[in-house]
Amino acid sequence: MTQRAPAQAARSAHSAKGMVTSPHAPATQCGVDVLARGGNAIEAAIATVAALWVTYPHFCGLGGDAFLLVSNRQGQVQTISGIGQAAGDVSGYSGTIPVRGPRSALTGAATVDALAQALAISQTEWVGSKSWAELLSPAIALARDGFDISDSERFWLNFRLAEAGNLPDIYRASLHQGQVPPAGFVRTQPALARTLETLAARGPRDFYEGSLARTLAAGLHAAGSPLTARDLAHTRARVEAPLSVPSRGGELLAHRPPTQGLTTLQIMGMLERFDLSAIAEGSAGHYHLLVEAVKQAFLDRNRWVADPDFTQVPVARLLSPAHLDAGARAIALQHALPWPHRYQQGDTVYVGAADAMGHSVSLLATVYFDWGSGVLVGDTGVLWHNRGAAFSPDPSHPNALAAGKRPFHTLNPGMYRKQGRVQLLYGTQGADGQPQTLAAVLTRLIDYGMDPMAALAAPRFLLGKTFSDSSDSLKLEEDVPADAVADLRQRGHALSLIAARNPLMGHPGAIAIDPVSGHMTGAHDPRSDGLAIGL
Repeated sequence: MTQRAPAQAARSAHSAKGMVTSPHAPATQCGVDVLARGGNAIEAAIATVAALWVTYPHFCGLGGDAFLLVSNRQGQVQTISGIGQAAGDVSGYSGTIPVRGPRSALTGAATVDALAQALAISQTEWVGSKSWAELLSPAIALARDGFDISDSERFWLNFRLAEAGNLPDIYRASLHQGQVPPAGFVRTQPALARTLETLAARGPRDFYEGSLARTLAAGLHAAGSPLTARDLAHTRARVEAPLSVPSRGGELLAHRPPTQGLTTLQIMGMLERFDLSAIAEGSAGHYHLLVEAVKQAFLDRNRWVADPDFTQVPVARLLSPAHLDAGARAIALQHALPWPHRYQQGDTVYVGAADAMGHSVSLLATVYFDWGSGVLVGDTGVLWHNRGAAFSPDPSHPNALAAGKRPFHTLNPGMYRKQGRVQLLYGTQGADGQPQTLAAVLTRLIDYGMDPMAALAAPRFLLGKTFSDSSDSLKLEEDVPADAVADLRQRGHALSLIAARNPLMGHPGAIAIDPVSGHMTGAHDPRSDGLAIGL
């Protein structure tokens, strides 16, 4: 496991001119360079995530999905949901849905269109000046000229080594002389560089309807995916109004279903009913309350959240004061609710960006599992995701697989707005762990007034299975105080202790923005290779 510097050595970044945070420092710098050249937050975020397609291929890529919240200087927020829909013909699927290989590559990839729609907002509403080609240029250079392989990618290559047979494309492309590359190894991705050059020259819709789309469709077909050129052409991100819930005099904002943004809002809405000033941060009472609120929200999520084009999702009722009151009342403060429910896994990158003009972006991009389906499409260097594996195999479930349907998505970046101004940008990697991590981070930021780095570095929990532990226990990082651990056991939690500052606990990032001065304070989780950089 990757060794990290002591938490006290990490510091938040500060700036009044602009800031970017991401899980990889070179990618963050690409976004900051855009700000330095007069770009805005959307433009910086696009350059950053495009760089991450190259430097963090195990967690995101052109062949995945992406979600953005974008706020203008007046604090007006729009969401962009880039979710690829299931293939038009899924008749060959019954029973279980594959999680690796070509048959798991069964949904379109909407990340490129999501960024294109964000750039359209930048150009038409924010007077943006940067072109699509200019914003892809740093990523092209990284892919062509090379970059130092990240500690995170090396960690996951070693972690999955025993399963290399399930990921032949990945290990064929990633190993060096038959071994996981050492730290400092310079990786190049010439095929991906050529694809990015094509995309830069021809524009984002070429990924879906042009010559690149035809190449991708042929490669997917040859690999054995059900996706067709028609499916790619029909892939579109959606611009929607955010969901919101009151929180400590402000409001938390998130994406609509089929994401679990609703779930994070429910957790925080239930916590709004408790006086956290009477509960010490990091105490057993703090962890217990967070975990029990997560359980109540997950019961609703597992029952309701799916594509609203195919099934009714009672969003208004689930976020209503009466329903949140009932959820809060169901929490027993001294006793844990038994928890045998299925855990969803996945990997993602978070990017936050804010500029001196008052614009901000909160973004998550994903290929679902690390390296997604494991399929590199033809000779494009494009890794396709496996988000279709999130569909339920139960045909009666609201999230059951159907042609053209968008799968349930764990991704839910967020913003906190107070008195009409966005004051927090936040999001995390971690699938089912996302709302759990966000509950811990947000209470530390909002209720306990902690600095972003302190809030991100503090010990966290994870309810359910992980990649390395198949039990449904409550995982706690071992630097949780011993008295809190003992107290939680007394309340009935089945606990497992895991290493402190564990990379499996998610990689959140956050930027706090002072509503008066505009001063920005940002950080990325010290469990990652990430960094916030201020202009």
